[in-house]
Amino acid sequence: FSLSLENELTWDDSDWGSWENPDGKEDGEEEEQQSAPWLQDCVLSLSPCSDLLVIAREHKATFLSAKWRTEESGQEEMTLTVTWSGTLSADEGECICSVICIPLSSQKRSSTGRPDWTCVVVGFSSGYVRFYTESGVLLLAQLLHEDPVLQLKCRTYEIPRHPGVTEQHEELSILYPAALVTIDGFSLFQSLRACRNQVARAAAAGSDVIQPPPLAYKKWGLQDMDKITDHSSIGITTLSVFDQMKNASMLGGFHASVKGSPPAMSQYITVGGGPYTGFYYAIEGSSQPLLSHVALAVASKLTSALFSAASGWLGWKSKNEEESVQKQKPKVEPATGLPVRFGLPDSRRHGESICLSPCNTMAGVTDDFGRVTLLDVARGIAIRMWKGYRDAQLGWVQVSEARGERDLATSPSMPRRHAQFLVIYAPRRGILEVWGTQHGPRVGAFTVGKHCRLLYAGHRLMGVNSVTSQGWQIHTQQVCLFDPVNGALRAVTIPFHLALSDKKSERAKDMHLLRRLTTLLRSREVDVLLDIKHPAIKKQALESLLSNKNAPVSCLTNVTRALLASLKEQDPEAVDESLLQFCSSQLKLLQLYTDVQLLHTPDISPTELLLSIQPSFSGIEEDLARVGPVLQRYTEMNSRPCVSFAQDSSGPLPVRTFLSQLEWVNGELRVIKQPDTDWTQLGSFLFWGCLSGQSPLQRVCETLQESGISPQQLLSLLLSGWLNKEKDVLKYPDAVSHLGTLLSTLSSMKGAVDESWDGQSVSPWWQQVRTACVQSESTAAALLAALVAHRVAKNSITRLAESKFQEEWECVSMELEQWVVCIKQLEDVLALQTLLCLPSPQGSTGGAVTRCSVKTLLESGRGGVADYVSKLIFRQGMSPDVLRDILQRRGENEPILDRLKIFHELLECVCQRFPNSLSPDVLFAHCSWENVVQWNKDPEVKTINNHKEVATAYFFYALLSGVSAMMWQTFIVKRFSAAAFLMEKVGKAPKDRLCRRDVGMGDAAMRSFLGSSVQLLQALMEADSAVEEVSAPDVCVEEVWGGAEGPVSIVELALDQRSVHYPLVQHHCVLASLLHAAMTFSLRLKPLSLFDSKGKNAFFRDLSSIQLLPSGDMDHSLVAVRQEFLMNVLTGWVKVLAESEENGVKHSSTEDMWPSVCMELSSILQVNTDILRRHLVCELYNQGLDLRAEEVMMEVQDKDVLGSQLLVLTGQRLAFSLLHSQSQTKPNMELLARLPPTLCTWLKAMDPSELRCPSVPLSQSSRLINKVIEMLPENHGQYSLALHLLEAVDSLHEEP
Repeated sequence: FSLSLENELTWDDSDWGSWENPDGKEDGEEEEQQSAPWLQDCVLSLSPCSDLLVIAREHKATFLSAKWRTEESGQEEMTLTVTWSGTLSADEGECICSVICIPLSSQKRSSTGRPDWTCVVVGFSSGYVRFYTESGVLLLAQLLHEDPVLQLKCRTYEIPRHPGVTEQHEELSILYPAALVTIDGFSLFQSLRACRNQVARAAAAGSDVIQPPPLAYKKWGLQDMDKITDHSSIGITTLSVFDQMKNASMLGGFHASVKGSPPAMSQYITVGGGPYTGFYYAIEGSSQPLLSHVALAVASKLTSALFSAASGWLGWKSKNEEESVQKQKPKVEPATGLPVRFGLPDSRRHGESICLSPCNTMAGVTDDFGRVTLLDVARGIAIRMWKGYRDAQLGWVQVSEARGERDLATSPSMPRRHAQFLVIYAPRRGILEVWGTQHGPRVGAFTVGKHCRLLYAGHRLMGVNSVTSQGWQIHTQQVCLFDPVNGALRAVTIPFHLALSDKKSERAKDMHLLRRLTTLLRSREVDVLLDIKHPAIKKQALESLLSNKNAPVSCLTNVTRALLASLKEQDPEAVDESLLQFCSSQLKLLQLYTDVQLLHTPDISPTELLLSIQPSFSGIEEDLARVGPVLQRYTEMNSRPCVSFAQDSSGPLPVRTFLSQLEWVNGELRVIKQPDTDWTQLGSFLFWGCLSGQSPLQRVCETLQESGISPQQLLSLLLSGWLNKEKDVLKYPDAVSHLGTLLSTLSSMKGAVDESWDGQSVSPWWQQVRTACVQSESTAAALLAALVAHRVAKNSITRLAESKFQEEWECVSMELEQWVVCIKQLEDVLALQTLLCLPSPQGSTGGAVTRCSVKTLLESGRGGVADYVSKLIFRQGMSPDVLRDILQRRGENEPILDRLKIFHELLECVCQRFPNSLSPDVLFAHCSWENVVQWNKDPEVKTINNHKEVATAYFFYALLSGVSAMMWQTFIVKRFSAAAFLMEKVGKAPKDRLCRRDVGMGDAAMRSFLGSSVQLLQALMEADSAVEEVSAPDVCVEEVWGGAEGPVSIVELALDQRSVHYPLVQHHCVLASLLHAAMTFSLRLKPLSLFDSKGKNAFFRDLSSIQLLPSGDMDHSLVAVRQEFLMNVLTGWVKVLAESEENGVKHSSTEDMWPSVCMELSSILQVNTDILRRHLVCELYNQGLDLRAEEVMMEVQDKDVLGSQLLVLTGQRLAFSLLHSQSQTKPNMELLARLPPTLCTWLKAMDPSELRCPSVPLSQSSRLINKVIEMLPENHGQYSLALHLLEAVDSLHEEP
C-alpha cells in the first residue's frame, strides 16, 4: 500500500490504552495471546528483493519463492508459492533460532542489479550456522560457538551519498549470548559461490560433495553486559581528533599518549540489560582488547590452539586421533574479549531489539517498557522516545527526492536529498505508523491486523562494490507487512515531500489538491485549480488539465481564462512571471484552435468558397496531361485493400496534441521541432479543409497569419499534410488548384520570399518546397506539389521580370533550372515506384512494398535504381531467360504472356527513363548478385539460378568475370570448402545431418549448390578467356542523377576486380565437378586425396593469386585412383540412365552431360580417355543399352582391347540364354550339343550374373558379335572363337 495524505487515518485516543501506565495490560490481552496464530512462534525472513520468504519453526522450514500467476479475470499478480519444505536440523535436539536471506549479485557483465541467487543462512540452538540454497541444498556448516544463535544480521555495500564518506565493507554478524562473530563479506561471497558450483558439479557427476574449508572469522567476547538480546554492526568509524584525545584521557589518565592519526574502529551496538544499550569498539588490524591482562590470557590460548592445529597440519596426528576428532564436535576457538566502551545505563529497562537506519546514523530500539527509543549512533545518545508501543516491530524507509528539470538545469552536480522514515508496527493495537526522523511528525497511520509481522531485511545484495554497481538499479530496502489472516504481503512506500514539513504546510496541501484535481478531471469539476497556492504546483496542475483527453476545449478555455484573471488581480510582485506567461500563451493557443475549428465547420456558404478559389495556373493542364498515364497506373497499383487501425483514422485533432506541438517564444508562435514529431495531424488540421474545398481559403490564411506563425513553418505544415495524405489527394481532382492557391497566398505573405530575390539565384522559400518533395516517399503527391510550385514560382519570376524590364521575353533563371531537374527526378521516381508496387506472385514471400524517394535514390549511389529493380525481379520469381527475352524486345510489339504483360510495360517505362542505370548488363549484374544474396540467407528454400543462362545474357565479359569472382569470394568459397573438407573426412557423399551441420544446408540443396558452383567457375573461365576481345563498358548514369552519392555499385566493384588466374579457376572447377559427381551418384570419395601436395595447397585461395599448381607426370597410384573414380561416375550415370528409361522419364540435358564431363576431367587429371570410353561402352552393353553403346564405340581408339572385352560380354549373354535361362527348350539343348567342345567349355566358364540386363534380344547379341568380328583382326587369338560364337547366335536366332 502507498502512503499519502489521502490515506492518512485518524482514531480516538481511547484506542491507545494507557499512555501513562505502560505496564498496564490492555483489555482482552490474555484472550488474544491464547488465540494468536501459530505464525507468532515462527521465525520469518524476507529477502530484500522480496522474491524469497523463509518460515521456520523448531527444526522444520519452508521456502516460498515469488512467481507470477494469472487470475481468471486475466490479471497477473505476484504470489509466493512453496518451492521447498523439509527438516534443516542435523543434530538431535537442536532447533532453529534465527534466519536471514542474503541475495548474491551476479558477476555477469549483462547484469543490471538483480540477484543471481539467494543464500539462506540459518542459526541453530546448538551454535551451528548453516548456509543453504533456495532449494534447500546445504552448502556449508560451521560451529562458531557452543551457545544458541540469537541473531543473524548482514551489512552490505551502500553507494556513498557524499564525497568523503567511508566506504563500508560487507559483513555477516552472528550474535551469541556472550559473543559476537563477524565474517568478512567478500570471503563469504567467494566461498558460497565456490560451494554452490562444487555442489552442482557433484550432483551432475553423481559423486560425493567435498567438504569445504572452514570460514575465516573474528570472534569477540562481549564483556560488561548482564544480558544481550540483539545487536547491530555499524561498520568502520574514524573518530575526530577531539574525541580521540577525550578517549585517551579517560582511559589512560593525564599522562596518556595520543597517536598521530585516529585509528579506524569497528563499532557494535548491543541491547539488553545492565546496561540497556552497550557501545563496543574494536580497533581494525589488531585483535588485542584494550585491557592488557585479558590480552595475555587470550594470547596464551591462541598459542596452544595454533600448535594443536599445526600438529595436525604437519601430519603428526595418528589415525585413531583423526577418527576420534571426526566423531567429536569441532573444536571451537575462544573469543577475544571486548569490553564495553560506554552505554545507556537503566537498571529497570531491558532492550528487546535494535534496527539500524539505512544511512547508519540512527537506530531504533524497543524495550520491555513499551517504549521506542531513537539513538544517535555517532554520539551514543538517545535523541527521541515514543511510548505506548509494547512488543513493537521496527523498520526503516529511505526515500530519495525526485529532481525536476529546473533543479537539473540550475544545479546538476548537487546530490539528491534523502529522507529517513521510521515504521513502527504495534501488534497489541493492530496499527502501523510512519514517523519522520529525527524530529518529524507522524506522516501516516494504518489500521491493520493484530497478528501481522513487520519484515525488514536491513541489507541489500552481497557481492557489490563501487565498480560493479556502476549503472545498476540496486533494489531498495523494503519494509513489508505480512498478514497471516489473508496471506497478503504489503510494501510500504512513502512520498518524499512528507519529510519536508507537517501536513499543514502549503506544499503538502497543494500536492493533495493536485491529486484531488487529477481525480476530479474525470467529472470535469476543475474549480479546485484556483485554490492551489504554490506557483510550480499550480502550473503542474494546469499542464495536467490541458493534457487531459476528455476535457472539452471550451472548458479548458474558461479555466485558463479564469486562472489568468485571478493572477492579474493579485499583486504583480507576488505573481510568478513564468506562470503568468504560461497561462497567457496557452490561452492564445486555445483561441487559435477554436478559430480554426470554426472555419473548418461545414456552415460556410458556397459563394464564399467559390470566391476563395483562384483560377488555375497556366500550363498546369499540360503538365497533368503529361504525367497522367503514370499517375493513373500508380493509383491503380496503390488501390489494393490494406489494413488500417482505428487510432489511425482521420478525426479531429485533439486539443492536447495541438497544444503539445505549438509554443510561444518571445511573442512569436512556433511549431515545436523534435526528431520524432509528426506534423501530419497538425498540417491536416490547419489546411486539409482548404485543400478539399470545404473551408474558406483566404480566411484560414488570414487567421493563421494573424496568429504569428512564420510563413516558413506554415509552408512546412501545408506540405506535411499534403504529402502524407496521398490517397486522399489523388481522390480530389480540384486539390491541385487549391494547393496552387494556398502556395500563392503563402508566398505573398510578408517574410516568405526575400524581397531582395531577383530570380537569378535560388530562393530559400522554393528550396524548402523542393527539399520536402525530394525527401517524401509519397511520390505522386510530391510530383503534383512540385508541378504546382513550379508554375507558381514561374509566374512570380515572370511578374518580377516584367516589373523590372517591361519587356515580353522568357525568363531563364537558376530557380527554374532547379525546378526542371526536380520534376524530372520526381517523374523518374514515380515510374520506378509504380514498378515497385507490382504485387508479388501468389505463394511467394513478397513482404511490404518497397518505398523510395529522390533522396534515398540519390543516397543509394550509382547502382541504386538497378538494386531496387533487381530485388523486385527476384520477388517476382523471374528466370534469367525470361528477363533476357523481355529486355531484347524493348520497343517491339511482340505477343507476351498475360502474366508478364504488366511487368513488361512497367519495366519498359522505367528502362526508358533510366537507359544507362538499367542497361542489360547492369541489370543482369544486379539480378545475379541479388539472387546469390537471397540464396545465402536461406540455401534450403532458394536455389542459385543457372549461371550458363546468366553468362549468355552478358554482352561485356569483363563485367561477368568481376561479378562471378565477387560471388565466389563473398558467398560460395566458404560453403564450398566446408563441403570439400566434410567429404574428405567421411570419405563418401555425406548424409543430410552432416551436411546441415557443416555446410548449413541439406544433402539435396548441397547437390544443387555444387552443380551451381561448377557452372559459376565455368562462366568465370569463359569470361576470362574472352575478356580481352571486348573493351570494358563505361559506368555512367543519367544527367539528372549525376549527383548520386553513396555506396559503390556492384558494377563498379566488378570492373575493379583483378583478373583471375585461369589455371587456378580450372583447378577449383575440377574439384567442384568431382564433388558434384560424388553427391549426385552417392559415391565414395576423398576428393583432396586425388591431388598431390601442390594441388591441395592451391585450393580455396584467392582466384586472382598466382599459386604453384601440379605440373608434369602425376604419380601412377594417384592416376589409378582418379581413373577408378571416373569409372564409378560413368557406371552410376548408366544406372540412372537405365532406370529413367525403364520408368519412361525423359532425359534432361544436364543428365546427359556426365560422359563429356568425365572425358574433360580425364584429360586434366592425366587419365587415359580411351580407357574411360571402353569402360562406358561395356557398361552400356552390360545395361542392355546397345544403341547408345554403338554411338560411343565410334570414338574408341583401341578396337582390339574393346573387341576382347565385348567378346566376353557376348559370351555371358549367350551363356545366360543357353545354360541359365528358366525356359531351356529342346532346340537349345540340341544346339548346345552341336557346339564345338572348345566353345562349349568357354561358355560354361562365363558368369552371366555380372550382367545387369542379361535378357537381351538375340538380334542385339547378333549385332554385337558382328561388331566384335569387325573390330578383331584375323590373326587375333580370339578371332576363331568369335566366328564360332557368331554361328551359335545365328543358329539360336533361326530357331522358331
